[in-house]
Amino acid sequence: MSSTSGLVYGLREQIASRLRDDVLSGRLAEGERLSELGLVERFRVSRTPIREALMQLTHEGLLEAKPNCGVRVASSAPDSIRDLIIPVRRTLETYALQSYFDDINESDFQQWDEILNRLKDACQRHDYPAIAEHDLAFHRSILRRAEQRDLEAIWSAIVARVRRHFMHTQKGYAEPMDIYDEHAAIVETFRQGDKKAAVESLGANIA
Repeated sequence: MSSTSGLVYGLREQIASRLRDDVLSGRLAEGERLSELGLVERFRVSRTPIREALMQLTHEGLLEAKPNCGVRVASSAPDSIRDLIIPVRRTLETYALQSYFDDINESDFQQWDEILNRLKDACQRHDYPAIAEHDLAFHRSILRRAEQRDLEAIWSAIVARVRRHFMHTQKGYAEPMDIYDEHAAIVETFRQGDKKAAVESLGANIA
C-alpha cells in the first residue's frame, strides 16, 4: 500500500513541477483552461496524480478551480502591489543565501553552472518561456539550498503572483544574453567568497 502511495506522490510532484514551470514561464497563459483528459494524455498517467497535482497548484495560487468551469490558470496580482511584493522576495532570497554562504561547495557550483548553461542556450535562441523557466530555476535553487521549506513556500507564492511582471521585465532586455550575463556574474561573486558582494549582487537582480 505504501509503495503505491509513494509512486502516486512521486508522479504528482513531477507533474506539478512541470505544470508549475509552464505557468510561471508563460507557456500556459492566464485564464487558460486545463483539461484533465488532455493532461492524462500528455503525461500518460491515470487521473489520480493529475488531480492531485492540480489541487496542489490550486493551493499554491497558480491555478483556480470554479464549479462547472473546471481548472484554469489564475491571474497574476495587479501591478499596483508589485512594489510591496518584490522587496519581500528579495529579502527571502538574500536571507537564504546568507544562511549557508560559508558552506557553499563544488556541488553547488556544479548545479548553478548546469542551470546557467541551460539559461545561456535559451537566451541565445531568444526562447523567452525557456529563459523564464531557467531564470526561476536558478533563484529557486538558492532557496532550496537553505533547506527551509517555509522559505520556499513563501517564495513560490510570491513568484506566482508577480509572474506577469517577471516576464515583462525579461522581455524588456534589448539583448537576452544580458540576462545570462547577470546571472553568471552572480555566481562569480559566490566563487569569490565575498558574502557582502554576493548578497548585493543577488539582491540587485531582483527588481
